[in-house]
Amino acid sequence: MLRPYRELAAIPHLPGLLLWSMIGRIHLPGTPLAVSFLIAGWTGSYALAGVVGGALTLGMGVAGPLRGRAADRSPAGRLLLVTSSGYGVGIAVLGVLPAVTPSAAWPLAVVVAFLTGLSTPPVTAMSRASFPRLTTGPAVFTVEASMQEVMYIVGPALAATVVAVWNAQVALWLCGALAVFGALGFGGALRRAGLDRPVAREVERGGRTLLRDGSLVLALLTALFMVASLVSIDMVIIGWARDLGRPAMAGVLTAVWGIGSVVGGLIAGGLAGQARFTRRMLLMALGVAPLVLVLPPVLDPSSAWLIGVVLGVGGMAIAPAIAANNQRISGLAPDERKAEAFGWMGTFTTAGSALALPVAGALLDHFGPAAAAGASTTAALVGAVLASRVRDRKAVPVG
Repeated sequence: MLRPYRELAAIPHLPGLLLWSMIGRIHLPGTPLAVSFLIAGWTGSYALAGVVGGALTLGMGVAGPLRGRAADRSPAGRLLLVTSSGYGVGIAVLGVLPAVTPSAAWPLAVVVAFLTGLSTPPVTAMSRASFPRLTTGPAVFTVEASMQEVMYIVGPALAATVVAVWNAQVALWLCGALAVFGALGFGGALRRAGLDRPVAREVERGGRTLLRDGSLVLALLTALFMVASLVSIDMVIIGWARDLGRPAMAGVLTAVWGIGSVVGGLIAGGLAGQARFTRRMLLMALGVAPLVLVLPPVLDPSSAWLIGVVLGVGGMAIAPAIAANNQRISGLAPDERKAEAFGWMGTFTTAGSALALPVAGALLDHFGPAAAAGASTTAALVGAVLASRVRDRKAVPVG
């Protein structure tokens, strides 16, 4: 089971590239949590917190394909420097707004969040596009997905701890600083690996859109519903912990969820054979569904221990599902346009997050955490249905 990991570790520059890609993305799961606490504390509404968080992720998604195409055509270092600078300024301004304006000014926060999202450094798309240039096979995407889950443990836990010890403003600024530092470090890792130049310097202008590939679109839609399911649970955890008066518990439960995912990913990565895309999506939905039964108002008062057990066990299906989706998108995308394909993935996933956050916030406000968990389960099931329709270039079974 450990052989695939030993082989990957022996590939020159790959371990460093994986590490810096994680550092460059660690702010992504922590920022929504910090924004949620900041805006909910400012306005007193989870729904408005979801709107602001949704604007941030929508901005990321709108610019995703453009940043991905730029990464396919231009030096990585320059693109990362420009985007990280804009993102850092936007996060700084967003953190200041609640301190200097009344809560009625929340629409201004929506605008700032959207503009900040437009400047998000494209570390995710660039890293996933670079991996096939160093190695082939599914193992690297499974390792990346497992490391991403570690990131989803550390990022929210760090943000929640800073919120508890200091405040949400400091937590948001810390996330912004990590984004800038990580993006610049990742650019250096690409340069050392000789991957800072694109695969093809000249790409046909105005060529065929990737969205004309039906299987790729289905895989992207699967990613949309997958992320919609996951961010809804993040919102559920935040809302439940805040209502309990123990904000740090959100970080603890998110960490438990992430540990389960890491364990599942490591096990899946060591197994031989082709990943069953649809099966992994179904298992993710089955892992989320029991939360409906252990959250208010279905179970009130609820138990943090019971919620933690459900999250830990159910989380084991997350990293394998993410890895299968990333591998399928990479296989469907042309070599010279992989960053663009993963940019489109960013668009679809952030659209899923932008749609899910306000819905989850409204369900939390009016019906309670169990209702939001039910919506998360529905999204995961829709993703499984879409996954069953995806076929890659080699017509590998996905059932």
